[in-house]
Amino acid sequence: MQKLDTMKYPASLHFKCLLLIVALFGAGTALAMPPSPAAIEALGLIQERRDNEDGPFAVLDKVSARVWVFDASGRPLGSSPVLLGAAKGDDSVPGIGSRPMGSIKPHEKTTPAGRFRVEPGRNLSGEDIFWVDYDAAVSMHRIRGSNPAERRAERMASDTAADNRISYGCINLPREFYEATIRPVFSSGRGWIYVLPETRPIQSLF
Repeated sequence: MQKLDTMKYPASLHFKCLLLIVALFGAGTALAMPPSPAAIEALGLIQERRDNEDGPFAVLDKVSARVWVFDASGRPLGSSPVLLGAAKGDDSVPGIGSRPMGSIKPHEKTTPAGRFRVEPGRNLSGEDIFWVDYDAAVSMHRIRGSNPAERRAERMASDTAADNRISYGCINLPREFYEATIRPVFSSGRGWIYVLPETRPIQSLF
């Protein structure tokens, strides 16, 4: 586990958020990587407002291409890199969820920002997934390697977030993390995911 380096967090972070960082990493946690400054800011707001309604939740920072998962009390359960929509942006094109994938243009392949209820479901192939935005057909699911040219596994494993934009908008997760963390945490349908915006202030989620 990485040691806490508070110097990388900007002075603008709320003092309560800094206390939260110390609490998370003072005695060791299940997180392989500390939350980004944006994720820490969101986490502080979630806990201050009890916005998760006593349910487990995840905070996804698109800029870092990483998700952090917490139980209902805010105890960290794990973190993982993710693959995201190929296009930057915080909104889905209206009606995109009902369009054929072949009609979706490159600039329309966005992962929408927002506060979403995580709903268990299945895709057209019968694979279990978790819906993030059902109307926009955005879900969390295991990484797929159906197109080797996309090199999704290599992108997931790389040290940079710059190559993690590849999907039509869905959130791809490592199979092991999906099975060990996402599925047991969110199978009840009581959880939330906060997908942080990259073009708007974090406060816009609340």
